[in-house]
Amino acid sequence: MNHQENTFEKVLENGVRKGYFRLHNNGAKIEYLPSGHKENLGDPEEKVRAEYYSNLIEKYHYPAVRIELEVEMPDRTPERYADIVIYEDDAKKKPYVVIECKKDGISDAEFEQATKQSIANARVLKSPFANCVAGNTRRAMETEHWNDKEPENATITDIPISYGKIEEYRYRKGDADWDLKAVEKSELKRTLEKAQNTLWAGGKRNPTVAFDELCKIIFVKIRDEKRGRKTGDYYDFQIKTHEKAENIYKRVNDIYLEAKEKDPEVFKDRLDISAEELYTVVGHLQSISLNKTDLDTKGVAFEQFMEDFFKGKSGQYFTPREIVSFAVKMLGIKNDDLVLDPACGSGGFLLHALDEIRKQAEEYYVADNAERYRYWHDFAQNNLFGIEINDSIARVAKMNMIIHDDGHTNVICHDALEDVSKMTEKNRGFLKSHFDVIVTNPPFGANVKRSEHPFLEQFIFGKNGKKIRDNQKTEILFIERCIDFLKPETGQMAIVLPDGILTNSSLQYVRDFLMEHCQILAVISLPQITFMHYGAGVKSSLVFVRRKGVEEDLGKYKIFLAIAEHVGYDATGRKDKNELPEILKEYKTLHHEK
Repeated sequence: MNHQENTFEKVLENGVRKGYFRLHNNGAKIEYLPSGHKENLGDPEEKVRAEYYSNLIEKYHYPAVRIELEVEMPDRTPERYADIVIYEDDAKKKPYVVIECKKDGISDAEFEQATKQSIANARVLKSPFANCVAGNTRRAMETEHWNDKEPENATITDIPISYGKIEEYRYRKGDADWDLKAVEKSELKRTLEKAQNTLWAGGKRNPTVAFDELCKIIFVKIRDEKRGRKTGDYYDFQIKTHEKAENIYKRVNDIYLEAKEKDPEVFKDRLDISAEELYTVVGHLQSISLNKTDLDTKGVAFEQFMEDFFKGKSGQYFTPREIVSFAVKMLGIKNDDLVLDPACGSGGFLLHALDEIRKQAEEYYVADNAERYRYWHDFAQNNLFGIEINDSIARVAKMNMIIHDDGHTNVICHDALEDVSKMTEKNRGFLKSHFDVIVTNPPFGANVKRSEHPFLEQFIFGKNGKKIRDNQKTEILFIERCIDFLKPETGQMAIVLPDGILTNSSLQYVRDFLMEHCQILAVISLPQITFMHYGAGVKSSLVFVRRKGVEEDLGKYKIFLAIAEHVGYDATGRKDKNELPEILKEYKTLHHEK
């Protein structure tokens, strides 16, 4: 299990060991000490309170004897309680901070309501400070300065530490308590969802436009984390005390413009959101470190977030990671291989290829960090190539790779079926007969019409004998284009193809072409449900080939065939057994590979 996946369990373990909590009923109930207040831990709101209670003692240095839970509001009908109150005195007569705890992931509107509730409670108790905590989204306020129309005037960077002064900034490099923190997968996914929902604004924006804006902000966040700064210096990507939204917008936008200039291929457009929206998104993201969160955690969280988002709102579908991982492992990629996905989508195949090389680096260079880094980073920067026709999705792929510590340099937005010379103009790495490995899941079922795409007649599959076809299926044209891109003799490819190409008598000419130009290494039949959970239900197979050399004659040869009835999940996306690792092992054994 990932070391970050147990964060809350570690908080509890630490709290029990140090005497902040006592657990009952096999961990189902928590008792806060020394007050003796007990609650059920099954409630997600309680988990937020337990973690924050621990923070108040450890990071803010408030004595537990001055912290009370479920404090009843006097003269309130119906009865109302403050979740946590910190007092200035041992007798608990002078409230200092009133805290409202909500579960992580609540909507912006719910969070606003909760902040008003914490302010109302603070006013009743005559407490100088109020705070609202919903996971890593927090707002600390000075009670007397609060007004609903200009909440920034009352908002402070955080509550004081140990009754001290209000600080201008909170998060700073190298501080044991206040540096940015690595997060677990579920927390990162929730944080991304909160930020996306702020920008989507309940449908005010097209979901892909909102996602585009989120990618820009994440780009700035990563850049700010990686900026050179001394230990003790504050990060720029955070909300200062009494800071107006316009000021935050200017600071974040300045970083964005600087980054855009240095890396113009990633983002060409301006930051197109309001200052208030950016203020809210910075509030969601400011405390976490994308840089420190380990790659597996980031990868899975970002991938799951994108799957849920795109599947639910924009009709994109993804190749499941079990299939991607299997295809990449079958190909045995090396760090000097040039790898291409000509229909790269959000970059899943390229990232799994990068993961394989990263694992090799860890295996080969146990002690030498510099050599290990160079081994995989040079591969990421120079050897990974992607083509994506949709501009927004191409940006997502680049963003996905930046989040994974790079590899975005050679991802271009283009139609992979266009003349290759046009791609070479964009990036000199895109050449025919150039790539060692292609791994791809091309689009199925669409018709390329000659009337709309004159390039059709340049394809062998664009003709029927000497006659030019009026149209042809995308997946058939992709087969030819991929073979064009592969190095003769050595270039290998894994491609997802609809079973019709392998079985329909009318498509015999496609199979003949494939056999004429390639050695078929393996065909793995995938179950009908493979892409159903992702919005596509075409029965398909994974086909592995090697491009033959000029005039190479193989004669008769063996082809590895396998049927995968279970690929790690069922039709609803629930976990199921996965036969692909066994098929991989069998294939490698036959080829005498490790």
